[in-house]
Amino acid sequence: MDNLRLVRPNLHRVAVDRHDMLFHIPTSSLFELDELSGALLDLFDEHDTVSRASIQQRFNARFRPAELSETIDDLKSLEILCDEGTTARLNLPPLSVRNFPLTTLVLNVNTGCNLSCTYCYKEDLASPSDGLKMSYETAVESIEMLLRESPGQKKYNIVFFGGEPLTHMPLIRKVVAYCESRFAELAATPDFTLTTNATLLSDQSIDWFNQHRFGLTVSMDGPRGLHDRNRLTVGGHGTYDIVSEKVKRLLAAGMSRPVGCRVTLTHGITDVQAIFDHLYHDLGFHEVGFGPVTSGDIAAFNLRPEELLQVFSGMKQLGQRYLQEALENRNLGFGNMHQLMTDLHEGNKKQLPCGAGVALLAVDTEGGLNLCHRFTGSALPRFGTVKTGIDKPRLARFVEQRLDRSNTGCETCRIRNLCSGGCYHESYAKTGDPALPTYHYCDLMRDWVDFGVQVYSRLMLENPGFFENHVLPRRSF
Repeated sequence: MDNLRLVRPNLHRVAVDRHDMLFHIPTSSLFELDELSGALLDLFDEHDTVSRASIQQRFNARFRPAELSETIDDLKSLEILCDEGTTARLNLPPLSVRNFPLTTLVLNVNTGCNLSCTYCYKEDLASPSDGLKMSYETAVESIEMLLRESPGQKKYNIVFFGGEPLTHMPLIRKVVAYCESRFAELAATPDFTLTTNATLLSDQSIDWFNQHRFGLTVSMDGPRGLHDRNRLTVGGHGTYDIVSEKVKRLLAAGMSRPVGCRVTLTHGITDVQAIFDHLYHDLGFHEVGFGPVTSGDIAAFNLRPEELLQVFSGMKQLGQRYLQEALENRNLGFGNMHQLMTDLHEGNKKQLPCGAGVALLAVDTEGGLNLCHRFTGSALPRFGTVKTGIDKPRLARFVEQRLDRSNTGCETCRIRNLCSGGCYHESYAKTGDPALPTYHYCDLMRDWVDFGVQVYSRLMLENPGFFENHVLPRRSF
């Protein structure tokens, strides 16, 4: 072919100081462009198609013909350039899903919660006295289902969720004992994690969690004035004082694994930096991550468009602080930024937004299999039970629909392999269909990833050791 064209959806150029960086979208990889590659791409910015003769005429005086030919071949192999009249690959062809390498199981141990947080999305939430508790028999059947569906793994992840999971500690203790014994028979290791509001923590339970190397995440929304707006007792009282007191005891215990905090950002709660500073610097969490609410069931708590702008602006300002610390080889525990750095460094190419439905399923109190913990109690039909196993045909149809990006806004999006259409539950809450991508803050997500690419580029150019020292070890938490 004589003419070449640029495959624009497969690249994104970023200027970092005097460096010309290329984000290769199909592989989520980042390259620094040499002079010839940059000049070639500049030429294609001027023209939709360019003939090889025109390229030779323009560059032969500056570059050797062999060098020019080699660079064109390299860009073609990356599917950044292609011959006119041919179709470049943007995404993998639609896949047929047959296997579900399940490694993570979320046990919804109790629908009851001792708090009454105003923004809670859980459709099956109840007071502790009215909560539906998972039986030990259902929990054991869940573990055995996991082993049947995904035998031979070296490590399995068991997540305890609710409601408030600490309202059913007797079950958690028994399940941990069962898992440790059962997995030892198979030369496998169980990994336990739990998300809690922290109000029911005691010195005894903290010691026990430490002994069994639990990964703990505390739900907390910042300083007293912000936390107490939504995170209330059943009687309507704020919970900051008791939560902060329990958190201090937890963090002082010298836990075997870092303790993280998850912040829910809702209408009126947008000051990312002030919230982070209190939770990270004042209280001492190892890492703080933010979850903006944009499509909750209660519309009054959803962030308004102007508030989302404030949130992402605050996250970028916090990201700048993350960068400055990282350049000094220090890790600022900003979870969202750290995850983005991990994805970029490992070249993660996500065909799906998360492991839900493939590597992860959530079990409700009746033993039903749900996409994730957010769907337990929802009207979405379940994907099997712990007794009968995964309904593979139905789950395959769902996953295949999400994998097929044709005729969607994700098909040519430059962050398609990092965002992958967004959270299933957000899609479900917004449209009633979890298989549809979410589109309501795509521009903000693209801007956030662009910012992350710039941060990543600075670090790779000025302190690449940061990833070895701080990003890669995070996988073992």
